[in-house]
Amino acid sequence: VLFYRLGDFYEMFFDDAVRVSKLLDLTLTGRDCGLEERAPMCGIPFHAADTYISRLVAMGEKVAICEQLSDPKECKGMVDRDVIRVVSAGTVIEDNLLDEKKNNYLACAYRSDKAYAVAWADITTGEFRAAEFSDSEKLLSFLVNLSVAEVICNNELLLEVKDCAEIERGILPRFSCYLPWAFQKGSAEKALFSQLSVRSAEALGLDNHPAALIAAGALVQYLLETQKHSLKNLNSVRYQDNSGYMTLDSVAVRNLELLKNNAEGKRYGSLLWLLDRTKTGMGARLLSSMILSPLHDKAAIERRLSAVDELYRATVIRMGLSDMLSGMRDVERLAGRISNGNLQPRDCLALSQSLSVVPSLKLQLAGFTCELLKEISADLVDTKPICDLLDAAISPDAPATTKDGDYIRTGYNAELDELRSVKNDSKKIIAEMEAREREATGIRTLKIGFNRVFGYYIEVSNSFKDKVPYSYVRRQTLTTGERYITEELKALESKIFGSEEGAQKLESRLYAEILDVLERNIPVLQQISRAVALLDCIVSFATVAKENRYCRPEIGEGGGTLTIDEGRHPVVEAISRERFIPNDCLLDGGENRTMIITGPNMAGKSTYLRQTALIVLMAHIGSFVPAKRAVIPLTDRIFTRIGASDNLILDRSTFMVEMTEVANILRNATPESLLILDEVGRGTSTYDGLSIAWSVIEYLTEKVRAKTLFATHYHELTELEGKLDGVKNYKINVR
Repeated sequence: VLFYRLGDFYEMFFDDAVRVSKLLDLTLTGRDCGLEERAPMCGIPFHAADTYISRLVAMGEKVAICEQLSDPKECKGMVDRDVIRVVSAGTVIEDNLLDEKKNNYLACAYRSDKAYAVAWADITTGEFRAAEFSDSEKLLSFLVNLSVAEVICNNELLLEVKDCAEIERGILPRFSCYLPWAFQKGSAEKALFSQLSVRSAEALGLDNHPAALIAAGALVQYLLETQKHSLKNLNSVRYQDNSGYMTLDSVAVRNLELLKNNAEGKRYGSLLWLLDRTKTGMGARLLSSMILSPLHDKAAIERRLSAVDELYRATVIRMGLSDMLSGMRDVERLAGRISNGNLQPRDCLALSQSLSVVPSLKLQLAGFTCELLKEISADLVDTKPICDLLDAAISPDAPATTKDGDYIRTGYNAELDELRSVKNDSKKIIAEMEAREREATGIRTLKIGFNRVFGYYIEVSNSFKDKVPYSYVRRQTLTTGERYITEELKALESKIFGSEEGAQKLESRLYAEILDVLERNIPVLQQISRAVALLDCIVSFATVAKENRYCRPEIGEGGGTLTIDEGRHPVVEAISRERFIPNDCLLDGGENRTMIITGPNMAGKSTYLRQTALIVLMAHIGSFVPAKRAVIPLTDRIFTRIGASDNLILDRSTFMVEMTEVANILRNATPESLLILDEVGRGTSTYDGLSIAWSVIEYLTEKVRAKTLFATHYHELTELEGKLDGVKNYKINVR
């Protein structure tokens, strides 16, 4: 939809007007345009554009903003106009349209003959990553977890996923096909290398990932085309090697209620809700990313755990850090606003206030010995020159926008101060001049006046005409006297008339110079924001651990023994008013591979299964866990098959959902995986269901050899203990 600026309105014409008038309930009018019929037209006030744009974007539309580029007062003929930006769901930058705790990702998906790849970016933060996948199913599951706002892709991928149920039912946004040439290797490389100022794929770590490189290059091309500026905060791309992370498919994310609860789809009751004690928007976004991408590297997990451990023990410092973080604004998104050209004066004050906290954070971290906290401290660089510039330049009472001026601080620029004093003190200056001229000429009736036709003038009555100096130039004759001007009065008039406009132009130029300094420091701001976000998450982990009596888990090797002593479900414990009864868990690759768990309805079988999975996952994100003691082996994947429920919006019956999830587990689980299966076989008749459950346990125990928790109502399955090596029976008692 084209928003065409005409004065104080954005107008839409022809088909756009007809369509948008229905979508937004606007009055449809018409305008003569040289055709036989009047052009359909509708419009909105330009100051309310954000509201209408957000509504259109939410409906899946894209909005091209065509702005007036020159001042109508100074133009002869047509005003210069051009499209300055295209707004879509993935390129929204307006603060009021974004959730500070969530990233707003735009993704570019690509399919080649040999690989699938996706690149994703958030232009409000500068985050930019890429990854490759073996099939479209894994790619789609990844995009669901990522909660992308918009997806562009090449034609080959679009054809493959056009009937995908996730897209059909709105779980994923509709993919839009981007220009074929953007996905050519040469074009993609040129766009990416130019944006990131490199000469080769090796410099980006993408030399062995050609599909990811093409997806990233096409994404950059799309952003440059729609945003119409250089995207200074998009200055590096990171390849996400999935071998360094535990794999979580969208089923596991949903079943374990990691980001939102299944009952209402809200944060309350999720693992994110429990762990989120972050004080900044950038910390909240990183925490969400950590939960979706648990680490699969023992050294990296131990680094995080050591940092949490030190803060866990240093209660006073931890509380001090938490208070300081509360005083920080979202530096990551402020850097994004600098890059995107929508930084306002009040944002400058917020940036200065946030950066002034950094030295205090660094001081608090000085005594810690763990590697990660030392690295965070090193990244918290001093930005005193930036703070000094902003404090000196921006008025503490700055308005919300630059439109009305008066945002540059008095005393920052002498010329601006003079222009403002002329504008503000014009009456006083004229009165002083009038008094001066009376005294110099001896004409006691002399007065200085103003009208719209002649501007400022000196008026002398007829009785004093003979005293008028030769330097006065006659402008107008009246019945009662004469009106004159002087060179000094003309100069003063010009100064008064030009002072307001001059002050605005000078303010604008000074602000542009400040933004130029900030733009050059975007990498520094991003470095600080990454350090603060990580510190915020670690402080949050330590706070939750201290308040809820969590312990530091021991991380074992992959395939080792999983031991949990007195484990508790972290979320149920936090929500329930009653004491949670702790339980133990022992799983290994030998005699205790598979636990068959029976017990009455509402006994807590599903709670126990989820509790074990959540404890394993929390350990892998570097958090302490709700237990007396926990030994957690490196786990490559957590698979879940929980509850007998249908998924009618994906056209799947209860049994179809169950069998699809079980098939995925049987196909992809390894000896290092943790499997959570609840009520397998409940979606069909009793004997068929029992047969399926029996054969699944046999296959998982004998062939896959993964650690498996299997809750069931089929008591016949307890016969497998003694028949199959590795199977143990457990029963939940309710007292």
